[in-house]
Amino acid sequence: MPAPPGALRLSLLYAVVFTEIGIAMPFMPVWLSTLGLDAGVIGLLLALPIATRIVATAPLMALIDRGLGARRLIVAGSACVAATYAAMAPASALGWPALAVLTVLNAVAAAPLVPSIDYLTLAAVRREPRLSYARIRLAGSVAFLAANLVGGALLAALGGRLAVPILLTGLALVACLTASLDRTQAEPRRPPAPGPAPRLPRRLWLCIAAGAAIQASHAAIYGFGSIHWTAHGIGPAAVGALWATGVLAEIALFAAAPLLPAAWRGPVPLLAVGATAGIVRAAGLFLVGDRLETLVPLQALHGLTFGATQLGTMEAVSSLSPEGARGRAQGTLSAVNAGVSVTATLASGLIYREAGAAVFLAMAPLAACGLALALAAGRWGRERNPQP
Repeated sequence: MPAPPGALRLSLLYAVVFTEIGIAMPFMPVWLSTLGLDAGVIGLLLALPIATRIVATAPLMALIDRGLGARRLIVAGSACVAATYAAMAPASALGWPALAVLTVLNAVAAAPLVPSIDYLTLAAVRREPRLSYARIRLAGSVAFLAANLVGGALLAALGGRLAVPILLTGLALVACLTASLDRTQAEPRRPPAPGPAPRLPRRLWLCIAAGAAIQASHAAIYGFGSIHWTAHGIGPAAVGALWATGVLAEIALFAAAPLLPAAWRGPVPLLAVGATAGIVRAAGLFLVGDRLETLVPLQALHGLTFGATQLGTMEAVSSLSPEGARGRAQGTLSAVNAGVSVTATLASGLIYREAGAAVFLAMAPLAACGLALALAAGRWGRERNPQP
């Protein structure tokens, strides 16, 4: 059965935005280095977007609950992202403080983009049960992988120091156009209810905290996986293949998720699976994370450590968020994820400097914390809704 037009448009939005992310993550640091900036300044410019997301995402997403359409937020955010990327090359002549200001503005504009698309997708799935969040979100993972694989060649073909900001400007404009041309609504727009905004339920908070802890357990491998592997003689091509293995496993899970039994697609089972895989992966990376033959299956666990966790938190937000607070719940999830991850990343740097490969094992307690929080969410749900 063909996918409904709304699902295709949402998939296209994911694809465009994640192509942009797939170019920015690996190649913005390279572009900054071509400007002759000090490594400490580059680190600051790369940390600013994370810190900005922690502060900006939840308030911006709460605007949806007050009547601002999610698509308008995507259009406005993408337009501002395009403007800030376009200004970066000229601003680089003014020195790094000008780039820092543009980086913060860019991060504010970009903060609600993926959460807004998630918001629209979850709303569409609630309206049309035959749709699948996992299948729609799959387009983002495929686009991210493609951007990683072909981005270098494309940027080399464009040439020059302007290639990265020009390409990112163009992709942001495409995202803006894609969102603005789609006039369909994923769910009826309701006026905000009078009185104070509804509170997020405790079970949702437990699921958000569980997801954040599990995702933060990726900090060591994101930050130091490639460094550790190359130090043990694994070549750049093999390192790239290892990262591709993780994303391919994630894609495979998203494609297969709708086929799983309904009982396995709840937030608690998915989060528990993601956390358990995170513990196994952390221990494996510490014990045998210097051999290519063992790294391949360990990287394949990314399909569970990231994919199952992502699906679990999205299911929690969709099923547990009260009406009138769905946007805030989506933004809170993104902000908490960013906050815990940046803390784990900073700690990983210190641990890797002092203890090397032990940094991977240090991520196991984070995943274990996520497992405990997920199980607590399950117990809370049973206590609140006892079986007859």
